[in-house]
Amino acid sequence: MHDAPDLPPRPGSHAGWGRDHEYKRHGTLSLLAGIELLIGKVHVCIENRHRSREFIGFLKTLDAAYPTDTAIKLILDNHSAHASKETKKWLATQPENRFTFVFTSKHGSWLNLMESFFSKMARTMLRCISWKRCTRPARRGRG
Repeated sequence: MHDAPDLPPRPGSHAGWGRDHEYKRHGTLSLLAGIELLIGKVHVCIENRHRSREFIGFLKTLDAAYPTDTAIKLILDNHSAHASKETKKWLATQPENRFTFVFTSKHGSWLNLMESFFSKMARTMLRCISWKRCTRPARRGRG
């Protein structure tokens, strides 16, 4: 596969960085995130994969971040990890009404504020960045 270098911005041609449409992927990372609407605090977890195990780890992070009597409500897409047997089993061990899931409809990601945040981040911060390995963004994202 062609791995041409990115082209810097050039007036009259392209305002942003140009990238060959046949770029080489060096792997992907999974970004799990949630936002506290009242104060805008974002909880982030960057993982190499997005399985039930990683999702439950993110739920544990949220659980530890809030008092035990606080209800945590999540708007989620229909990813299999969000409704897996493992996730349901872990949720059954939690106090009643601790976690409430609301699932967006298919093609309804625009209803989820975090999806809009991811889109904005991809269009502004990540668009012009290229890594040779997928481990760099994880370290950078945790800093």
